Amino acid sequence: MAGPEGLDEWVVAAAVELGLEPADAPVGLVLDLAKDVAHNVVRPGAPVTAFLLGLAVGRGADPTDAAARLSELALQWPTPNT
Repeated sequence: MAGPEGLDEWVVAAAVELGLEPADAPVGLVLDLAKDVAHNVVRPGAPVTAFLLGLAVGRGADPTDAAARLSELALQWPTPNT
């Protein structure tokens, strides 16, 4: 999944800066998760959730499984009464 213009270059530069392999960044997975959280929970929750995903993966969680679990949680999140 290609991201917005400039995203690929940013991911490469950011990964290199942090000593990571750019190919290890599942951009589409993170963007899909962020979309689910932003649209179903609250917009500021998207970057925080991406950070939490990164922490979990850094501690050994499978990225695909962790993202799926978080997306499912976001999709089931109750909508506030308006």
